[in-house]
Amino acid sequence: MPPAEPNRPLLILGGTTEAAMLAARLAAAHPGIAATVSLAGRTQDPRPLALPMRIGGFGGAGGLADYLAASGTKAVIDATHPFAAVMPFNATEACRSAGIPLLALQRPEWVAKESDHWTRVATMAEAALALGDAPRRVFLTIGRQELPAFAAAPHHAYLARVIDPPNGPLPPNLTLLRHRGPFDTEAETELMRREKIGIVVAKNAGGEATIGKIIAARRLGLPLVMVSRPARPAMPTVATVEEAMDWLGAHGCLPTRRGV
Repeated sequence: MPPAEPNRPLLILGGTTEAAMLAARLAAAHPGIAATVSLAGRTQDPRPLALPMRIGGFGGAGGLADYLAASGTKAVIDATHPFAAVMPFNATEACRSAGIPLLALQRPEWVAKESDHWTRVATMAEAALALGDAPRRVFLTIGRQELPAFAAAPHHAYLARVIDPPNGPLPPNLTLLRHRGPFDTEAETELMRREKIGIVVAKNAGGEATIGKIIAARRLGLPLVMVSRPARPAMPTVATVEEAMDWLGAHGCLPTRRGV
């Protein structure tokens, strides 16, 4: 791992729309703020952000604690994806050991409406089983890393949308779409009609950027297999960038008019 950048007192664990929005808000309100956005490196060509980025892991909770000490970090905001299963626990342990405040910026889950036909599952393996024995045309909107789970159900025809090419064993009847969101409802509806989709598989990521597929499935009366979020450690949590800004101000993490 490259040496930590010194004197960067604010660390944002990113990878989400909310992290990008917070970076833009901070850069606009406090030009030159000493903050870093950390990305796990799962996307090969991430979009530029308004703040400096570091890409790659820390080496577990211990490595993150070392980074916090070396960089002079005073506060951490966990704005990782709702399906990030490891980093929130590493951040909790590292911040606790360092005595550094930690906040989660986490968008609310999607909630089913009466007209929705959801099957809720806990894992991708359960999602593959929930598709049933009869062959179906399946739209996988789960990212590339989870696609191997559906190799266990090879009798279905899959359409999967990804940013980067997938790795690992894949279903034999798989068509890939290389697109980056957000995706609006009209486009999602047209795509599902054109591709003759019979069922959709999605993660309950929440937020507005990808809700179009949920609304499109509702419009078309399509069943949807919804994968629940993994467990996360208890920590203070807000849902909006403005609330995160208020928290940073309350913890003395934002420059004053005279600077810091």
